[in-house]
Amino acid sequence: MSIIDKVIAAVTPPESEEERMEARSRANAASMPGDWLALILKHHLRIEDAFAEVKVAGDAGARRAALKRLGILLTGHANAEEAVIYPALAEEHQKAHAAAGYEEQAMVKVQMALLEKIDPMSQDFIDKLEHIEGAVAHHVYAEEGNWFLDLNERATPEDQAVLARRYAEEYDRYVGGQQGL
Repeated sequence: MSIIDKVIAAVTPPESEEERMEARSRANAASMPGDWLALILKHHLRIEDAFAEVKVAGDAGARRAALKRLGILLTGHANAEEAVIYPALAEEHQKAHAAAGYEEQAMVKVQMALLEKIDPMSQDFIDKLEHIEGAVAHHVYAEEGNWFLDLNERATPEDQAVLARRYAEEYDRYVGGQQGL
């Protein structure tokens, strides 16, 4: 973690696990089976599980393979949100949230690329992985806490159907052929 990252983390501590659980609970309550929000929540859980799999991998080969699976999930999820959900946020007068989402996901992609260059069994790798995981957790909290709930409340039933269909198509375009993801 860079000195700037450490200063930012000290000045703006992350939300608590309890706050994250409350946000997820509200988002789950607002979602309907098969809608775009339910799909995104399912993908958030998969991503969290994938971070855990990278950490517990017992050797360099297994860790690299788990990191590749995590990268596919993160990229497929980000691409789908960026192509479908963030434009809908912007259309619903949440341009600042959409811009923040794009920026945060771009930074995760950069950090993931840098992570691939680090010895997967080193402490530096774990430190960077946990930094990325923390950034993703904060991003997910913002989405589940209010960004997506506001969009979900405002979207018409027709818009809901389009968002669900398009989000699923974009996610599947990138992740669809990957076994177990």
